Amino acid sequence: MKIQHAGTFLALTVFALLARGDVKTAVIPQAQPFAPRDVRLLAGPFRTAMELDAKVLLQMEPDRFLSWFRKEAGLEPKAGVYGGWESQGIAGHSLGHYLSACSRMYQDTGDRQFLERVNYIVDELAECQQANGNGYVAAMPNGKKVFDEIARGDIRARSFDLNGCWVPWYTLHKELAGLIDASQLCDNAKALEVATNLANWADATTKNLTDDQWQKMLVCEQGGMNESLAELYALTGNTNYLALAEKFYHRAVLDPLAQGRDILDGHHSNMQIPKTIGAARIYELTGDPHYADIAKFFWERVALHRSYVIGGNGDGEHFFPVTDFAKHLSAATAETCCTYNLLKLTRHIFAWSPDAVTMDFYERALYNDILASQDPETGMFVYLMPLKPGGFKTYSTPEDSFWCCVGTGMENHARYGDTIYFHDNGALYVNLFIASELSWREKNLAVRQETKFPESDATQLKFTCEQPVKLALKIRWPAWAQPAIAVRVNGKKQKISGRPGSYVTLDREWRDGDRVDIQLPMKLHTEPLPGTTNIVALLYGPIVLAGELGTNGMPNPYTNNQTAFVRRATPPVPVFVAANQKSLLNHVHPTGEPLTFRTQNLGRPSDVTLIPFYKAQHERYNVYWNLLSEAGWKQRSAGTGTVQIEPPGLLQSLLSSN
Repeated sequence: MKIQHAGTFLALTVFALLARGDVKTAVIPQAQPFAPRDVRLLAGPFRTAMELDAKVLLQMEPDRFLSWFRKEAGLEPKAGVYGGWESQGIAGHSLGHYLSACSRMYQDTGDRQFLERVNYIVDELAECQQANGNGYVAAMPNGKKVFDEIARGDIRARSFDLNGCWVPWYTLHKELAGLIDASQLCDNAKALEVATNLANWADATTKNLTDDQWQKMLVCEQGGMNESLAELYALTGNTNYLALAEKFYHRAVLDPLAQGRDILDGHHSNMQIPKTIGAARIYELTGDPHYADIAKFFWERVALHRSYVIGGNGDGEHFFPVTDFAKHLSAATAETCCTYNLLKLTRHIFAWSPDAVTMDFYERALYNDILASQDPETGMFVYLMPLKPGGFKTYSTPEDSFWCCVGTGMENHARYGDTIYFHDNGALYVNLFIASELSWREKNLAVRQETKFPESDATQLKFTCEQPVKLALKIRWPAWAQPAIAVRVNGKKQKISGRPGSYVTLDREWRDGDRVDIQLPMKLHTEPLPGTTNIVALLYGPIVLAGELGTNGMPNPYTNNQTAFVRRATPPVPVFVAANQKSLLNHVHPTGEPLTFRTQNLGRPSDVTLIPFYKAQHERYNVYWNLLSEAGWKQRSAGTGTVQIEPPGLLQSLLSSN
């Protein structure tokens, strides 16, 4: 049996080599990101979050992630498996995320501890793959049985279940993505070998499936298998991988999107976003506009129409009608994975056509959802970001959670440098105002961005170069920075053109020591909940503000069950009483502390202190406020004077599935 498996494995490898060809990218992006190693975070909230994440990653034990990989390969595990999802049938997804996170953290910091962990895990996976003998390597219990059934065309699929296995293709995607990151970010050739062997196995396993069988199978969540397979094609030239990527095309969802039809109501949010990321990558490699239409339309509908003020989307993990936001301020809003994936898609959309609108959204979600999802005390992760009045954040545990959002969470805080700057041959885009230092190696240029944003409304760019560099510096003028930004070069005020929601261009020869000072006017403003006029959120610049509501009746927020507290009752929440949104702002005043405000004669029955949502940790809070007139308040106060929003029906499916 071992000899037969080895022969199959060899045949697959030879077939892959025969299919190898030259890859010519069909779509040249107008702007490109820098390599992670070229951007270093400086002191500020993002570096603090990254350093805490690094500490958490180094506390995790690779052998525990690898436990069921070895078991399923017939090898003796070196440690017991982690608890939570890792011991409940989805084992292996966390290891893929961990590989990606450690690979990026190595690039971010240069700390060889991360490189050593990446290399060790890849060696272990290679050993497990060799023991399996056919290219397969996974940790899922009964995974071999399930894929044997699939190969025979025996397919029984539901949203999260494929032949009795919990989302097997989703799990394999995380593994493939981690191996690709290890290959590209840590120069680990063996990682690419393991990934291609696994892809060859996947190709052989599905080669006899009919189109109808494929579509039946794709009812079950498959993550971004299409994205990783397309990336393997880009790296190897093996056209089989591109063909297989295109087979992971779920017609029921993607065809309507390509036609400009929004059919997302009721669909599981994070099941759809990775499909569109894969479509974006296939477009870049093939030039087929069908895939671009999918990605662009989906991004526009979700980012600009289906997202809450924090940048997250979905309730109970599902999309809902855009007219129903008022029914969906629950304790189970905004799954963090969805925002992680939508930001990945945003990077593709921006690269094709650099636009401040996409980066305005990116900034909004980065500060108010991703940064907000890390527990600043332990580094643990938030799965669902509650927007229920009086809600609170629930965090994972170090050993007994390992939800999907723990996996993406590991990566989130290692990715903060990847979008601050983009470039083309003659331009540098400054997208985000995050303290950082850029090394543009091809131009022998360094740019240091010093800022305390968002606690300060200014940022400064300092240029270091041995020789003058001709360059168009493009600075994002955020939509929230009104009426105008101010830009000075070496102390001299510049005449700028444009408008909020665009890029300001300074095209000149830059010399060593040049300095650019940028003033970004930040002010309080309101944003209504979509579809309403009397439910509003408050922001200061791009920063969403949350009202501090204490800890009354609040449990220990750490749990191994991500939905443990979604049905928990919340205490009364104040409402705002003002004639309209504009007059509301006259009753909100700074306290003297950074980004902190206090309402005055606005909150009923009491005023509140407002802080950045990303700082609202270990306490109850409110983001969306009911706005009442004096008459409305009198009528309300005859009752309880509170706003109580019941969990929507979508929560029932989420609770029953966990």
